[in-house]
Amino acid sequence: MVSWIISRLVVLVFGTLYPAYSSYKAVKTKDVREYVKWMMYWIIFALFTTVEVFTDMFLCWLPFYYELKIAFVVWLLSPYTKGSSVLYRKFVHPTLSSKEKDIDEYICQAKDKSYDTLVHFGRKGLNVAATAAVMAAAKGQGVLSDRLRSFSMQDLSSYQSDPDQTGPSAAQPAAAQHRTRPIIRSKSESYKGESLTALLLLQDRKLV
Repeated sequence: MVSWIISRLVVLVFGTLYPAYSSYKAVKTKDVREYVKWMMYWIIFALFTTVEVFTDMFLCWLPFYYELKIAFVVWLLSPYTKGSSVLYRKFVHPTLSSKEKDIDEYICQAKDKSYDTLVHFGRKGLNVAATAAVMAAAKGQGVLSDRLRSFSMQDLSSYQSDPDQTGPSAAQPAAAQHRTRPIIRSKSESYKGESLTALLLLQDRKLV
């Protein structure tokens, strides 16, 4: 566990941060030799990190495995050994130069296939989104129609229930009219009685 932590720190500090700062200095000073040196290092380091993924899974049980990783990173960076330039010039550059056309063709084919697959899945995604939107709109229209129907049924029921509720109120004016008629009749009858009594009094006075 301790050796794993130490190897991680060495790779992070001496294998990544220090070369990154040295690359910055090379870009700033525009030194062609430093350019070439650190470009070769980054190519070797990329291959190292790729291989490291598999070796950490299958070879980590070997004794002094992490110590060997630390020694390899130091060997790559050392200005005396120049390990990165040695590996690049003897192994990486001849291999890549001989397989460069095949690699370029494979990359072009991968780009075309990835573009086609991206377009294909993009169309499928658009179709799925369109169908989902149509289904959601149809469901929303169904809910709105159901609500409108329920509202219209409530309005009809309330409209039908209005005459029943207004029946007694409508009967009340009729009853009031029936009640006022006897009152009017009684008043007219009282006026007739008073006029008869007045005539009788006048006839009595004439007779006297």
